[in-house]
Amino acid sequence: MKNHLKRIAAPRTWVINRKERKYIVRPNPGAHSFDFGLPLGLLLRDAFKVAATMAEAKKLLHNNEILVDGKQRKNHRFIVGLFDVVTLPVLKKSFRIVLDNKGRVAVKEVSGTEAQQKLCKVVGKNVGKKGILHYHLHDGRTLNSDIKANVGDSLLITFPKIEVKETIALTPGNQVFLTRGKHGGAQGQLKTIKGKEATFTSDGKEVETAKAYLFVTGKTKPLITITL
Repeated sequence: MKNHLKRIAAPRTWVINRKERKYIVRPNPGAHSFDFGLPLGLLLRDAFKVAATMAEAKKLLHNNEILVDGKQRKNHRFIVGLFDVVTLPVLKKSFRIVLDNKGRVAVKEVSGTEAQQKLCKVVGKNVGKKGILHYHLHDGRTLNSDIKANVGDSLLITFPKIEVKETIALTPGNQVFLTRGKHGGAQGQLKTIKGKEATFTSDGKEVETAKAYLFVTGKTKPLITITL
């Protein structure tokens, strides 16, 4: 695998200066898709601005406790994606990965309980030994639990100790966030689901989209901060 990526070829969802340098660090393959994940070193340098160079970012990762969803990470290529929380204990700051209103990857500072919880979308499930359900989540983790949830639903989980605090069903009336498409980054109330298609209202307008693009975030309002 190549170590670097030409800036001009980077995903359009990355908010970067494409003419500043020729290359940009390439994230390692991981839980999140290339389009909606950024390398940790790039976040430290360009988004959080706690390092002036990638060399400084690497030094920070080696010498300091940089946490992603409560776990220490040291690789500057580690991919951080949608709704992950990066915590810098030395600065007592935490940041959530979100999308802006154009569907591009962005960061939002969070604090308190917000910095210790996230929403995860159920992208698959199967039954394991002794009938225990295995839920596969959008951030790559597999959760073994006796909770009742369907593919497309969301789970509010805490970390570093993983606990499911709430399950939100992908059903009409609940709040949703659009992760892809020309309306990526929009949020509103889910109106209908018909097969692979869905409609939701956003800013008073009814929007048609693919069901797969929906991320349910709450019943009357999002359970976490999901936008800038």
